[in-house]
Parts: sequence; C-alpha cells; structure tokens
Amino acid sequence: MNIGIYQNAASLNALERWQDVVTQNISSSQTAAFKRRTVQVTGNYSGEFQLPRPTAFAPAHPGATGSSGDTRRAVFPLTNINISLTPGEAQPTRGELDIALPGDGFFKVRDASGVILYTRAGSLQISPERTLVTAQGMDVLSDADTPIQLETESTTSSLVFNDDGTISQGETIIGRLGIVTFANPTLLTPISGGLFTAPPAAGPQQMDEPGVIQGYIESSNVSQLREMVDLITISRAYEANQKMIQSRDDTLGKTLEALTT
Repeated sequence: MNIGIYQNAASLNALERWQDVVTQNISSSQTAAFKRRTVQVTGNYSGEFQLPRPTAFAPAHPGATGSSGDTRRAVFPLTNINISLTPGEAQPTRGELDIALPGDGFFKVRDASGVILYTRAGSLQISPERTLVTAQGMDVLSDADTPIQLETESTTSSLVFNDDGTISQGETIIGRLGIVTFANPTLLTPISGGLFTAPPAAGPQQMDEPGVIQGYIESSNVSQLREMVDLITISRAYEANQKMIQSRDDTLGKTLEALTT
C-alpha cells in the first residue's frame, strides 16, 4: 500500500474543506457582525506501518531513507473549523435603532420556539406589539430575559441606548439590554444569520458596562484581501498534491510493469 498517495488524497480533502470555509467568509463579508471562520490543520495519527524489506524483485530504492523493517507512523491531515471572535469595525449609520458593541459582548435574543440565542448584529426594529426585535423578527431580551416593551405613544426618535445597556424613552428608563460575555467563548456554535447557540458550560454572564454605541452597526471581521491570499495558497497546495499523486502513481505503475515482465 502506498501510504503517500493516501496522505496526498487526504490533503486534497483538507484543502477542499478550507476552500469551502474561505468561500463562505467571502460571501458573508458584507453581513453585519459576521464572524470569520478559520481552519486549523493538525496531524491525525492513524497507526504504524513497516518499511518493506528489499527482495530480488523489489530492491531498495537508492534514495530511500530508513532501514528495511523500520516502523513509520502514518499521519494524515485533520481539519478543525474555528471562529474568530475579533470585533469588526463599528460603521456609522445614524439609525436610532442601530447599536453596536465595541467589546466582546453579545445581545440575547429569543426565537419563535423560545430558544435563547446570541448575536452581535444590532440592527433592531419595532414589532407591531411595540417590542424591540431583530431584523429576523426575534425578541431582543432584557437582562431579565423578557421582551423589551416600548411606551405606546412615544416615537422611535425618542429612544436612547445608553452605554451601560439601559434604554431611555423620553424621561423613562424602559429596560436594560441583555448583553452577556462568555467565560468559554470557544463553546459557541454559529448558526445562520450571525446567530450563536451556547451551552451552559460557555458561562454567559451579564455585562455591567457593555459600552453600547447608538447609531452604529458592527461590520464583519472578514478581510477580503486575506481571503483571496488564502485562495491562492490553497490553489498552489492543491496543485502540488495533485502532482505528487500523479508522480507516485506513475512510479507505482512502472514498478508493477517491471514485476510483470
């Protein structure tokens, strides 16, 4: 068995997965608060094998390293997808319902099925019931995990989001945004629309001073230039592995031909 061919084929699979991640980053680069996906490639130990002993039919290759019968470790590339939680730039919009978080906090929201999710996308709207909702229509939660109810007769322009997370409508403080930080942010799982799920082990904690900025929206933390450089790197590595597979396949073919003549 030619371990090298299998290792090169596994490398091609890893590169294809990396390319899928880069493509997703580029396509989502204009999505508010989107977090860049990264790929970490590690070696996956898959067992050991022995170098073949030379025979009259298969003499040792002049350039081979190691003695016949030596044990070698079979290591194959393994890809892990991670998330870069580095904040994106705060882009001014002057929208009264646009808010951004300069630190590492997340807004708490609740979907139609009652599941609490987390997001950094602060483009808010007012529902027909005059509660604050996300662009997807999810309830924006207070620090008590309840929807934030606006005063009936007030206008949107009277809303003020204070840096401590409290919301003022006219002279009245109507609530405080549920903004949390995580003790173990690596446990966050991204889903569609810039939303995240978090298990209890992630350790969500209400932030006392989140530093809310009104009239701004956080952009994605994706650099299109960096992603294009990654695509070039992937393309070159893919081509190199293809050539290695072809070279090893040609060598194997010549060996088999020599053995059968």
